[in-house]
Amino acid sequence: QVHLVESGGGLVQPGGSLRLSCAASGSIFSINAMGWYRQAPGKQRELVAAITRGGGTNYEDSVKGRFTISRDNAKNMVFLQMNSLKHEDTAVYYCKADISRGVSALSRSNYWGQGTQVTVSS
Repeated sequence: QVHLVESGGGLVQPGGSLRLSCAASGSIFSINAMGWYRQAPGKQRELVAAITRGGGTNYEDSVKGRFTISRDNAKNMVFLQMNSLKHEDTAVYYCKADISRGVSALSRSNYWGQGTQVTVSS
């Protein structure tokens, strides 16, 4: 089995910062792309940031210049540094990982964490 666990969420004031972490564990042969998504109440889940195995990144327009995604391949972890937080960033944040459990292409699947709450409020 494969499990992803997020941490680092919480309550922060506007303009503040948080660092989210996501650790993948279990039967992992390799991890390809990883990403962070968020879902606010009454809204669709949206991609916030993604990072390839080699370190290439992509960001949703509203977080460019404020958020930074990174990964530690040796530890099977992905991070999201969030600076200059706004009320609009309030959401449950989920990490996703494209993981292969073996050499076969049939062993490759996307996995999701259970989410961590980020609340930006004064």
